[in-house]
Amino acid sequence: MSAKLIKELRAQTGAGMLDCKKALAENNNDLKASVDWLRKKGIASAAKKSGRIAAQGAVGSYIHAGGKIGVLVEINCETDFVALTDDFQDLVRDIAMHIASEAPQYISSEEISAAEIEAERQVQIGRAMEEGKPQNIAEKMVEGRMKKWFQEVCLLDQKFVKDDSKTINDLLTDAVARIGENIKVRRFSRFVLGEGLEKRSDDFAAEVAAAIGG
Repeated sequence: MSAKLIKELRAQTGAGMLDCKKALAENNNDLKASVDWLRKKGIASAAKKSGRIAAQGAVGSYIHAGGKIGVLVEINCETDFVALTDDFQDLVRDIAMHIASEAPQYISSEEISAAEIEAERQVQIGRAMEEGKPQNIAEKMVEGRMKKWFQEVCLLDQKFVKDDSKTINDLLTDAVARIGENIKVRRFSRFVLGEGLEKRSDDFAAEVAAAIGG
């Protein structure tokens, strides 16, 4: 089973990686049959839900290491009903815990400015050249290193701390298919004792600071 086939099936259906692997295994790697299999299971509908407005949800928290690390995260869904379910609340807690553990800097690469991406790209080219690679080789190597960097700093690209066979984006996609509503990580803040705010997302940190008188 090729990674390319799994990626194509995910692109067509919006289903999670594990569901796509199972669909392909059940259908002898036949892409069309796998799409139909996912549709019958109700999993492929997750892709259609991704464009719907998610204005409800919950703000979750996680405190770690004896109160030395804290996280607030807002995750949105479409209805109050879903927001109050154990399944959704467990998802919010899991993502808050993951943020505490893995310290992402952004939700996705879309949050990173073009200037910052280019600056990191130049750093990675410089590192490769310091290792003795000529510039033309260094520039070819940088794509893989940039992908790794995005996986380190972007929440949705990080491997889920409780199950490294899937990313946080996979976790959300699976939840959308299972719960039946669009689900989005809206913003988060990670606090480290004695260091102030380690990460702010949008204006969340400013709102938190104002609320606690900071």
